[in-house]
Amino acid sequence: MKPKVFFTKKITPEKVVELYDALGVDLPGKVAVKVHSGEKGNQNFLHPDFWAPMIEKVNGTVVECNTAYGDFDVGVRDHTASHLKLLELHGWNAFDVDLMDAEGPDDVLPVPGGKVLKTNLVGKHMKNYDSMLVLAHFKGHPAGGFGGALKQLSIGCASSRGKALIHSGGFTDSNMDTWRHHAPQDTFCEAMADAASTVAKFFEGKIAYISVMKNLSVDCDCCAVAEDPCMKDIGILASLDPVAIDQAGLDLIYAATDDPGQRHFLDRVESRHGVHTVEAAADLGFGSREYELVELD
Repeated sequence: MKPKVFFTKKITPEKVVELYDALGVDLPGKVAVKVHSGEKGNQNFLHPDFWAPMIEKVNGTVVECNTAYGDFDVGVRDHTASHLKLLELHGWNAFDVDLMDAEGPDDVLPVPGGKVLKTNLVGKHMKNYDSMLVLAHFKGHPAGGFGGALKQLSIGCASSRGKALIHSGGFTDSNMDTWRHHAPQDTFCEAMADAASTVAKFFEGKIAYISVMKNLSVDCDCCAVAEDPCMKDIGILASLDPVAIDQAGLDLIYAATDDPGQRHFLDRVESRHGVHTVEAAADLGFGSREYELVELD
């Protein structure tokens, strides 16, 4: 049976909750809610007030991890102290917040049958949670072509060292060295799929995904200076399958042929081989590129 991906064109906090309810899932115990905290200066990230009804519904803890910018002066989220201040500045402290890799050592998750990685490094606090709700902002990305649910599972849940390991294709976990040994593009995409598989398996049967196609810039929320959105807002997706929800997002972009910004957005996706992350994830067997789209409007 094909996994269901629920869809609405209406983008409101209430619709987020409606799509979650359509999944028919009750996330148990202590719920980690993975968000993107938004780089300082970024104008496109989805703010806490938008996600608030959903976070409150599951009584969740907002979770994030540090970045791996190394010696590049591009952000403040690569150090715990400054990242915590930014989380407060952006209003995330309206909820319980946990920077999962604020203290080491990282947890090491094996990647059985991985394409690139043998291990994935995640914040040690991840093991404190019984279930996870992934709140993704679907948009472009300078490195991965696009970011959605799979990116939140992989780069998003990886510790700073884990991010370095993914970007370097397993060569190094140093956030200084990774940018001097960045993996070939397809290898990087496969490393993201490897890492995503470990988190999906860690919370297997106790994880759900929501992806909002709004503020569709070619740049990620991790960019302090991001390009303004180039496409019109499309809607909200929800699924229990991380591969299906990302494939559905890409399919909706390709279907938006009347949007003058479509080609610019797709140039970013295609030039970075963005679909290869989805292909690799499906090949690893923790999701399906075939799905049933269920429109709720």
